[in-house]
Amino acid sequence: MAPYEALYGRRCRSPIGWFKVGEAGLIRPDLVHQAMEKVKIIQERLKIVHSRQKSYTDIRRRDLEFEVDDWVYLKVSPIKGIMRFGKKGKLSLLYIGLYRISKRIGIVAYELELPSDLTAVHPDSLSYDEEIPVHILDPQVCKLRTKEVASVKVLWRNQFVEEATWEAEEDIKKRYPHLFEFREIPN
Repeated sequence: MAPYEALYGRRCRSPIGWFKVGEAGLIRPDLVHQAMEKVKIIQERLKIVHSRQKSYTDIRRRDLEFEVDDWVYLKVSPIKGIMRFGKKGKLSLLYIGLYRISKRIGIVAYELELPSDLTAVHPDSLSYDEEIPVHILDPQVCKLRTKEVASVKVLWRNQFVEEATWEAEEDIKKRYPHLFEFREIPN
C-alpha cells in the first residue's frame, strides 16, 4: 500500500494508476483485510509521531500575558520588496519602539500609548529617528562578470568613521541628492 493511500484513504491519481474500464481484476477478500489492517497500523503510527512532535513543541511554547503599564515592542510585518526604515531584506527591522500598555481591551487585545506627534498611521512613522547621511567618504565600482556596481561609503550622523557603511550609489542618489551636488568627478 502506498503512503499516499494510507494517509488520505484514497488512491493517488497519477498516470501510472489510470486504468481503462474493465482492466482491473478482482481482489480477493483476504487481501482487502490485510490492506485495511496495514492502513490502521500506518495511521496509528502517524498519530504517535504527531503526538510526540506536538509534545516537543508544547514544552517550548508559552502564552504571553501582559499587564497595564508593561512596556512592549510592536512587530513590523515583513513585506517582500518593501523598504522599511531605509533597509530592505534581512537587515530591515522586525520590531519597533518601546510602548506602554495603557489598558486591556479584550482577552488578547491591548491599547498602547503612542507618541502624540504621529503624522501617519503607517508603522514606519511610529518612533524611528532615521539616520541621516552626512558625507560620502569613498566611491567604489565593483566589476562583476557582466556588469559594474557603483557603491559609496557613507558616514552617518551620530556615528564614527569606523561605522560608515557601503551603500548602493543609485539608492543614495535617489534619497539624498544633496550629497552629490558639490562632489568633484575624478578624472
